[in-house]
Amino acid sequence: MSDEVTPSNRDAAEAPVGPVSRWAIHRRLYDWVLSFAHHKHSTTALALLAFAESSFFPIPPDVLLGPLCLGKRKRAMWFAMVTTVASVAGALVGYAIGHYGWEALREVMFTYVPGFSAEKFETVKGLYDRWGVWVLFAAAFTPIPFKVFTIAGGVFDQPLGLFVVVSIVGRGLRFFMVAGLFYWVGPKALPFIDKYFNWLCVAFVVLLIAGFAVVRLLH
Repeated sequence: MSDEVTPSNRDAAEAPVGPVSRWAIHRRLYDWVLSFAHHKHSTTALALLAFAESSFFPIPPDVLLGPLCLGKRKRAMWFAMVTTVASVAGALVGYAIGHYGWEALREVMFTYVPGFSAEKFETVKGLYDRWGVWVLFAAAFTPIPFKVFTIAGGVFDQPLGLFVVVSIVGRGLRFFMVAGLFYWVGPKALPFIDKYFNWLCVAFVVLLIAGFAVVRLLH
C-alpha cells in the first residue's frame, strides 16, 4: 500500500472532527498552510518561509513542514533538508544584518519586527557573553525566536564558522525530528490535529512563553 495521501483519503483525513468556532482565524490559517502540501510550488514556499524566519519573519517553518510531510511522506527527509539549508542560509543573512548593518537598522528592527526589543537584545547579549556561540543551539532547536540570536550573533561578533556549524546542527535536528515524526504518524495525524486543534494552539503558545522564560533564567 502506498504511503502517499490520495485525494480520497486526504479528504477523509481533512474532514473536521469537531467545531472550532472561536478559533476561526487560526483554523483558516492552518487550512491555508495545509493547502501548500498539494501546491506545485510547495517546496519553494517552504524554503522561503524557512529562510525568512531566520532573520525577520515571525512564523516558524514547522507549520508548513509538517503538512508537506503528511502530503508527500516519501519526500519527508527531502523537505527537512530543504528547510534546514534554507534556514541556515537565512541565519547567515541575519548574521550579516547584525555584523554590517545593525547601526543603520536597529531602530527599524526594534519598531517593526516582532520579537525584537532593546531589553531582549540585552538579554541575548548576556547569554552570548556567558555561553558564546553555543547558546545559538538552544534558539535553533527550541521555540526561542531564532532570528534574534542570528542577528545578535553578528552584532556581538561571534565566530562565523562555529555559528554555521551550530546552526546546521540545531536546525537540522529540529526539522528532521519534525519530518520524521510526521512521516511516522502519517495521515492519521490529520484527524488528531482537527480534533485537538485548539489545545495544540495553546500548547504552542505555552512552549513559546517557556522559551522566553528559559532565556530569562539563563540570564
